Amino acid sequence: MAGENLLGIPETLLPEETDVLARLDAGDEPLDLAAKFPSSSLVWALLANEAHTEGRTVESYAFARVGYHRGLDSLRKSGWRGQGPVPWRHEPNRGFLRSLYALGRAAAAIGEAEEVERIEKFLNDSDSSAKGSIEAE
Repeated sequence: MAGENLLGIPETLLPEETDVLARLDAGDEPLDLAAKFPSSSLVWALLANEAHTEGRTVESYAFARVGYHRGLDSLRKSGWRGQGPVPWRHEPNRGFLRSLYALGRAAAAIGEAEEVERIEKFLNDSDSSAKGSIEAE
């Protein structure tokens, strides 16, 4: 039953970040884009992944937390009321979902077990296919 919305709560679909995507496609670095587009969860997720890959766990945690909170702001602006699907299949949602995943990964690395459980539930409740899709990338 992956992706089935049993509660009947409408999906939240974030707006496309055309300027951010264009700058990334042009080769701009996420660190530079964070200063220009601080509300972009995608940029913060990319920074979290970069820090994680380089073994900078605390920085990865911090970047992911910013992306998570900026994503919550964006979700609320898009009508989200604290619950309901945030589908992975909708490309603009992926920055938030990637930040959420990165936050859980970094929380696990620093021993924040309670946060890991909360984040895993939130990610699964948002879209049960998101974790597998992110890990497959």
